[in-house]
Amino acid sequence: MPKLKTHKGLKDRVRVTKNRKIVRRKAGKSHLLSGKSAKRRRNLSAPATLEGRFRKTVLRKLPSA
Repeated sequence: MPKLKTHKGLKDRVRVTKNRKIVRRKAGKSHLLSGKSAKRRRNLSAPATLEGRFRKTVLRKLPSA
């Protein structure tokens, strides 16, 4: 079986921790921020983790992780 290629777009958007958790940024923090409350903007800044079946798919697309 040939080696799997890394999904380059995904590589720049997520980070894999030592325990193979996937850390990503939350959507909605790039523009139109004046209409969002400070609490909401602050919450959007916090990193989020991927869970469940989707996490397995992402790890498959990042074979080096």
